Amino acid sequence: MYAMRGEFCIGFASVLSLVSLLLLIFVHVSQINTSTVPRSIYMVHMNTSGYEPAIELATKNPFEIYATNASTPLDQGLGLYLDYYWGLYAHCGYLNGTEGQCSNHTLGHRYEPSTTILNDLSPALSILSRSLIPDDSSFTDAKYTGNSTKAAYWMILLGTVCAGLAFITYEPSLIRGIPKHNYTFCVSTLFAVAGSILLLIGASIWTVVIKRTEAVNDLIVNAPTVIPVGIKVSAGKGLTLLWVSFAALTASVIPYMIS
Repeated sequence: MYAMRGEFCIGFASVLSLVSLLLLIFVHVSQINTSTVPRSIYMVHMNTSGYEPAIELATKNPFEIYATNASTPLDQGLGLYLDYYWGLYAHCGYLNGTEGQCSNHTLGHRYEPSTTILNDLSPALSILSRSLIPDDSSFTDAKYTGNSTKAAYWMILLGTVCAGLAFITYEPSLIRGIPKHNYTFCVSTLFAVAGSILLLIGASIWTVVIKRTEAVNDLIVNAPTVIPVGIKVSAGKGLTLLWVSFAALTASVIPYMIS
């Protein structure tokens, strides 16, 4: 009876750790390119559709700040995209929701929304933008947002490794007929606990950073009249998947322990 309970618990725990691992894989592929699956998963979304009207109202002059087509490269001062999405390795800009360009891929891609805007605007508009957006908010603090999300990436990466190890330290005994030992269950438990802690840290950092940069949604441009800045930031599906993967891995700890 106890053996059957142990088999059930460890099997259930393995399923939970596998679910966590699979969800984390989806998080890692977010915005690596503009194909359907990566495009639909992102940690944070920034919409700039209201920024041009805000600049025109603030300066009383017409401007063309957006890229003219979806092949315009990022970070070259050739125009803003209407929508930006950040993943763990890159960010992508889109004009119509499906067509766009992605930045260079880096480990622990930094989330720096204000820098992204300034780099895509022409030099003259970039200078104007610096004078319009208040510089005392988290949205414009590239050092804070960049360093925080880069640190979160490493927590997520290590948490992903732990989730995988929590699964495979038991799974070989199911496949190859290797005798089960208590130490394998103990190792799985330790990896699940470590992974849960790492994922909690990574998800918490991303959540706090996004929440703080969402302050731009209510920002007013530095102008004689009250004008919303016209930039909207919101959390994405990638963050939701990250929290669910954390919950699944955390839930696997209990059956691992009692098995």
